[in-house]
Amino acid sequence: MSKLYIVPTPIGNLEDITLRALKVLKEVDLILAEDTRQTSKLLKHYEINKKLAAHHQYNEHKTLDRVIDSLKNEETIALVSDAGTPAISDPGFLLVRECIKNGIEIECLPGATAFIPALVNSGLPSDKFVFEGFLPHKKGRQTRLKFLAEETRTIIFYESPHRLLKTLKQFEEYFGENRLISVSRELTKIHEENVRGTVTELKKYYEEHTLKGEIVIIVEGAKN
Repeated sequence: MSKLYIVPTPIGNLEDITLRALKVLKEVDLILAEDTRQTSKLLKHYEINKKLAAHHQYNEHKTLDRVIDSLKNEETIALVSDAGTPAISDPGFLLVRECIKNGIEIECLPGATAFIPALVNSGLPSDKFVFEGFLPHKKGRQTRLKFLAEETRTIIFYESPHRLLKTLKQFEEYFGENRLISVSRELTKIHEENVRGTVTELKKYYEEHTLKGEIVIIVEGAKN
């Protein structure tokens, strides 16, 4: 029977993939990958030889109908992103929605997602939180920050290294210099780093430290 599998992949350490994920990747007819070169490294590591096709933010609208047709023809397909769980700040939502419209079965496997270890590592309240992902780069950014300044739940952001300082300066402006935050980078890798403190303390820290890798920022919620 046709089915779309949503398969999380490691965010750094290749050993974090689940046994079930490996089984699915070995058995499906096709793997849709955000970057086939990145996914090929993972498959090669686990000696999986499987047909790959690109499915990313720049072509997902164009390939959608073809993928749905393949699923209607009884194919089984796995969707993976470069790291973590597809559809979480990565392609996947459009395909899942279209499968639901067409009555195609979907199965999402549990697995790696960067913001969970970052949240737990932060030491900030994790009973209630809001996931913001990437802030708008330009239009709507300030409006969003003004709105989030009043959010009482812990807030989770994704950020890139070259925009981190700009973001911390804006946090200082909108959230206040004493708001507690945690910055996590290179999660599960050799050079994993989790830095905690106030917005101002971390801004000063990263003015003096060069950083690489994708970043998760955890921000304390506003006080009632």
